[in-house]
Amino acid sequence: MMLEIIKSIRLDGRVAIVTGAGQGLGRTHALALAERGAKVVVNDLGGPGGVSANAEAVVAEILNAGGEAIANGANVVNLDQVEAMVSQTMETWGQVDILINNAGILRDKSFLKMSMEEFRQVIDVHLMGSANCAKSVWSIMREQGYGRIVFISSSTGLYGNFGQTNYGAAKMAMVGMMNTLHLEGAKYDIRVNCLAPVAGTAMTKGLMPDAMFRLLAPDSVSPAIVFLTGENAPSRTVLAAGGGSFSVFKGFETEGINLSRGNLTAEGVAQAWKRISNQNGMRELQNGAQQTEKFALQGSKALGIDLT
Repeated sequence: MMLEIIKSIRLDGRVAIVTGAGQGLGRTHALALAERGAKVVVNDLGGPGGVSANAEAVVAEILNAGGEAIANGANVVNLDQVEAMVSQTMETWGQVDILINNAGILRDKSFLKMSMEEFRQVIDVHLMGSANCAKSVWSIMREQGYGRIVFISSSTGLYGNFGQTNYGAAKMAMVGMMNTLHLEGAKYDIRVNCLAPVAGTAMTKGLMPDAMFRLLAPDSVSPAIVFLTGENAPSRTVLAAGGGSFSVFKGFETEGINLSRGNLTAEGVAQAWKRISNQNGMRELQNGAQQTEKFALQGSKALGIDLT
């Protein structure tokens, strides 16, 4: 069997914004994009009115390697600051082609001990911060007829993780934003995906054994970012990455059954549970309307109703 010949993924002429890019995964993402030819806005939260030294250091790395980059200290939670960052980008390079919503924080505690302020802080940075950034570049990408947006999800959102209710809620929300923006952006060649990374960074230090921490180097994840921002990138994909391994998460729904002509009660659901949860014929729906259509079709067949 012959291997498919893949053309080198280049980002020459593209302009990328990477939030939370002063260290860890954001830093390696910014460097990887710059290495492929992208001009990069290195965003990292600085002091009042300033830019972080970490962001400046990443910019210096890119410039020393012959690339183009500028630093920005916007707080992604503040829409005015995000819009100013995008304006700075447009004034500098005249376009925004790639957005990597990498900025994030942790406030880990069991739900019992977690304050609602700690819950809100994580939601604000991950969910509202990502929404602020996507909103600020959306019209630009529509007018260009081109855009690549990557939201950062997590196995905590996809599967759960003890002590991270706030983080898990925010990270599953990334999938929800991706699903809808994929539909709204398709006409304009705006491709929207999620990355679910695992890496040894300042955020995860102390949460895993040292050997695992060293194995899961941040730069082993960044090839996924380059792939998801290339011209031939997929859309509506949750790509997981860590330690050089890559996989795709998919959400499936069983075919289910209709109880309209049977026992349409809670007890009826319990009685039919094995058939409802049977995985035969399970499929990945492409939008919410497909579930509505499925249920309507099942109901019409059970009741003998012609929906046309």
